[in-house]
Amino acid sequence: MSLSWLSGLARWYPIRRLLGWPIRRQLAAFDNAARDPRGVQEEVLRRILAAQANTGFGRDHGFGSIRTREDFRRQVGVLRYEDHEPYIARVRKGETNALLAEKTVYMFAMTSGTTASRKYIPVTPQYLADYRRAWNMWGVRAWQKHPEMRLRPIVQLAGEWDEFRTEAGIPCGALTGLTAHMQKRIVQWLYCFPPIAGKVKDAHAKYYVALRLGLPRKVGMLVAANPSTLLSLARTGDREKESLLRDLHNGTLSNTIDLPADVRAAITARLKPLPERARELSTIAEKSGTLYPKDYWDPRRLLIGTWTGGSMGAYLRQFPHYFGAAPIRDVGLVASEGRMTIPFDDHTPSGALDIRSHYFEFIPEGEIDRPQPTVLSSYELEVGKKYFILLTTAYGLYRYNIHDLVQVTGFHEQTPLVEFLSKGSHFSNITGEKLSEYQVTKAMTDLCQSFDLNLNSYTVAPCWDDERPGYGLFVEEAELRDADQGRQLAEALDRRLMADNTEYAAKRDSQRLDELRVQLLPAGALQRWDRQRLERSGGTLEQYKHPCLVNDLKFRESLSSVNGTVRTEATSLK
Repeated sequence: MSLSWLSGLARWYPIRRLLGWPIRRQLAAFDNAARDPRGVQEEVLRRILAAQANTGFGRDHGFGSIRTREDFRRQVGVLRYEDHEPYIARVRKGETNALLAEKTVYMFAMTSGTTASRKYIPVTPQYLADYRRAWNMWGVRAWQKHPEMRLRPIVQLAGEWDEFRTEAGIPCGALTGLTAHMQKRIVQWLYCFPPIAGKVKDAHAKYYVALRLGLPRKVGMLVAANPSTLLSLARTGDREKESLLRDLHNGTLSNTIDLPADVRAAITARLKPLPERARELSTIAEKSGTLYPKDYWDPRRLLIGTWTGGSMGAYLRQFPHYFGAAPIRDVGLVASEGRMTIPFDDHTPSGALDIRSHYFEFIPEGEIDRPQPTVLSSYELEVGKKYFILLTTAYGLYRYNIHDLVQVTGFHEQTPLVEFLSKGSHFSNITGEKLSEYQVTKAMTDLCQSFDLNLNSYTVAPCWDDERPGYGLFVEEAELRDADQGRQLAEALDRRLMADNTEYAAKRDSQRLDELRVQLLPAGALQRWDRQRLERSGGTLEQYKHPCLVNDLKFRESLSSVNGTVRTEATSLK
């Protein structure tokens, strides 16, 4: 079956209507539910607790006796991943009932932990059903807004879902790989990046494969949660334009790209010579000297799906240079732990809470560190206020503090629209690395001992660069033997963070993050910055704690405004 034949069939009105009808029905059901968030959320909580009452976790926390949300809050505290881990460890060994009523666990979705350990999130049939339903609604709403990209090819990268296995033989890896693997064959035809390509580990090779398969096609949607991934893809296409165009002309796949043999064989089988397309793009590259996505994918018929909230604006301002005026739609607040929001409009990070899938609670921003914070339900939120989100799911996460700070921007019917602002004050997340203060302080404690250093204070913070941002270790020069020791300390910290945080390592390996560099400060610089920060916050000196990790992209600028010159290795910066 040829792709052109399939695309023609899919554009036939009765077929298109048949394919979209179940999802449009789900959208109507969602809109109806959004008019009664309180009733829907209470039913979701009741359903989850009833289904999981006889699990080990459910018995330990008295699910069978819970009748109200107040009962739930009394019997289950606000939890971290580490509180769930003993039960998840039993599931990894095959004891699914320790945490899950469902007997099937397709895989564990992996993500970096707040400590040095990775997090294992169980993916069950219910998890997958909720995840797919939300993505389908997102996609159909996007199609309704942009009929010009409807049923055109999609470029979406995927990872390896069976990277390794637990003691009980359960696969562990990337959720994107599983969803690609489980797509129906008729749907797989729309995707340029085949499921087998998820096995490609090298980031450069993965970008090359996506471009090699996407260049010949009239792509209508480009999707990656992190915008830095899309910028890396675009830059790879320009750097490798000669090789890509040669491959396109000859119907080949460059031997310089490092691929597993089975992946190379599967991709090569898809290829055929396209000399006319190669000449068309070569002419563009010769005239402009560059070759960007706006040259090979029509921005008027291309929708980009990616995160737009939090610190992502620093990446998005570069998009017109590479992608032209293609519209951008936020993919929503989505993580391995689950999808929390569904955006329905372009150019906004705001999305409606997915109230039919999970039970949500919220803690006001200023109360997150209190022993007994105020906890609110979704129907008690106020527009303009900021909250930390707690997640209770049908697959074993309860009152889970995912450390995401969100702001309410309005309502979809009666259901809050929220936008992601940042990871909590103890996290930094330039490009998906989710670096925690715990990881930084643990690494620095060990390194100071090995370097025989006694630092009074230091801070790790982002150092922004449009091409390749990274982190800086801000330390006062007088506390070091010399600048060379500072460089060595920063290099050691960089290696340690890569070892302790797999997401940080992945972003370093793919060159989306630059190496961590020492930032030398004059004596007393951090103390002066602390004093100014304390004056702004109005807190008390007795309660103040110097932050060892800051998530502010303008931290270096704020230090310079207080202290003057900040030196990066041998380079002076203002």
